[in-house]
Amino acid sequence: MAPIAFSHFAGAQTSFKPPLIANENAFLGDVVTSEPNDPVAPVAAGFYRLEKGTPLVYDYTYHEMKIIVDGEFDIADETGQKVHAVKGDVFYFPKGSKITFTTESFGLGFFVGQRKSGEA
Repeated sequence: MAPIAFSHFAGAQTSFKPPLIANENAFLGDVVTSEPNDPVAPVAAGFYRLEKGTPLVYDYTYHEMKIIVDGEFDIADETGQKVHAVKGDVFYFPKGSKITFTTESFGLGFFVGQRKSGEA
């Protein structure tokens, strides 16, 4: 079996600009996906940025984990759980959860989701 090379995305946290996905202030983009190598159980990873303005309410159709890498978010779910998230906090959003993201400034998260590319 031939060796398999890893992928490197130098400076992605500061150089990658996720596209606008919702409202006037919510941006999300995949940096990389395992889909070509694993079509059965792909994972996608990238950045989510929210700026002050309209809250983003998101219905998760896949499992996702997110680490807050800059700024802050207020994150709530339908159970009534609410967290003021800051740099270094890690979250798991299970498939089927409905999450509301807000911020009074901006927040930047790095995510890994169990989904195909572009299915966010």
